[in-house]
Amino acid sequence: QVQLAESGGGLVQPGGSLRLSCAASESTPSTFVMGWWRRISGNKRELVAAREWGGITNYGDAVKGRFTISRDNAKKTVYLQMDSLRFEDTAVYHCATSRSMWDFTRTEFTGWGQGTRVSVSS
Repeated sequence: QVQLAESGGGLVQPGGSLRLSCAASESTPSTFVMGWWRRISGNKRELVAAREWGGITNYGDAVKGRFTISRDNAKKTVYLQMDSLRFEDTAVYHCATSRSMWDFTRTEFTGWGQGTRVSVSS
C-alpha cells in the first residue's frame, strides 16, 4: 500500500483559491497515476482530478475549468490548484494512486490518503 501525505486544506470564501499537495512514499513507482477524489455529503465519492506520469490528465465534470492538477515526478508529489471555489466544493479531499487511469476512475487504488478538509463558506 502506497503511503500518502496530504496538506493544504482549510477554510476559504467562495471565489477564493486553495492549493493541495500530496507526497507519495519514496518506494512508490513513478509510473503510478496520482490524483484526488473527494468525499461529499453522505459519504459519496467524486472524482476530482488525476494525472499520469506522462502528463495526461482527467478531471471530474464539476471542477473542469476551475481546478488544475500538476505533478512533480521526481518528488512523487501531486498538486491540486483550486480556483473559483464554490460552496459545493466543500468536502474531504483524498489523494490516491492507481496503476492506470482506468483503475483510478474505477476507484481501484494502490494508495488512499487520510484526507484533508476543504470548507468553502462566507
